[in-house]
Amino acid sequence: MSNHKGSPGRAGPAADVGRWFSTATQPAAPPATVTPEAAPSAPISSRPLFRLPAWGPVPHAQYGHRSEPELLAEAWDLLHGEPTAVLTGAGMSTSSGLPDYRGRDAVPRAPMTFQEFMGSDLARRRYWARSTVGWTQFLRARPNHGHELLARLGDEDLPVTGVITQNVDALHQQAGSDPVVDLHGRLDRVRCMGCDAVSGREALHRRMLTMNPALASRLPELAADAAQAPDGDAEADRNADFRYPACPLCGGILKPDVVFFGESARREVVREAYALVEEASRLLVLGSSLTVQSGLRFVRAAVKASTPVVIVNDGPTRGDEQASLRIHGRIEDVLRAWAGS
Repeated sequence: MSNHKGSPGRAGPAADVGRWFSTATQPAAPPATVTPEAAPSAPISSRPLFRLPAWGPVPHAQYGHRSEPELLAEAWDLLHGEPTAVLTGAGMSTSSGLPDYRGRDAVPRAPMTFQEFMGSDLARRRYWARSTVGWTQFLRARPNHGHELLARLGDEDLPVTGVITQNVDALHQQAGSDPVVDLHGRLDRVRCMGCDAVSGREALHRRMLTMNPALASRLPELAADAAQAPDGDAEADRNADFRYPACPLCGGILKPDVVFFGESARREVVREAYALVEEASRLLVLGSSLTVQSGLRFVRAAVKASTPVVIVNDGPTRGDEQASLRIHGRIEDVLRAWAGS
């Protein structure tokens, strides 16, 4: 296992697992048949005042802006004591060491597409090789103060109907939030694309280390290499001999149980998320740029139902014009202010 050093509770720089990994020198465009509804990383079809990048920082964005305390108090007055659905994005987990996609420190890269993963044995070898290198570091991530404050508010002053998260790290559950809808799945699970069986990612990790002893023996070195490479590339990327197993039940293709670019979220999961919004009298968005329809649709649904929407994010979002109140700042700072109210 990797002994790459990092801060306790934070994923190391090699933990690029949540980006589904760079697979090309140019960003991959979604197939023409893929709609924004089906592609969580695809730009939505609406016409905002600005265009957010698919990956990487927003040009000319005023990152670091902080809303006045009076505005934070106004937002808390709107939310306090009201049944609230919470929608979270990658900005919720950056303090745990996991990367975001369009924040100030986001690294532009090309995401792995569903079509590429399913259609290419070489792409799967490359994905699983990189995933094996980054997995141990990914597991270092622990809930940050923002996760903990949200769970605490949900137990005390903010009756949360549920947390809908676009993240795949399960940190909300670890912090004590309940219920949590994992809109884009969870990276600690693996799903067979043949028989739909779900299994644990850690067991697969151990299996792949056994199948690839040369990589296993160099795991600390490869993790350090991935952490230091300026383009985020890892030597494991070039390991075309990497071996990965098929489903032990049906021989089908195993895939991380997360929604890839170009893949639809599971319908039952989306229905569950909508139900949480419908139960609520408020919608609170934390750490999401709402670039994709996958998250933005819940803001639109709330607005259509005349449900007030509060958005907290560092940097612009595609829901800004629809927000009842727009708060700029770090998630932890805002939640800390509300917890002390």
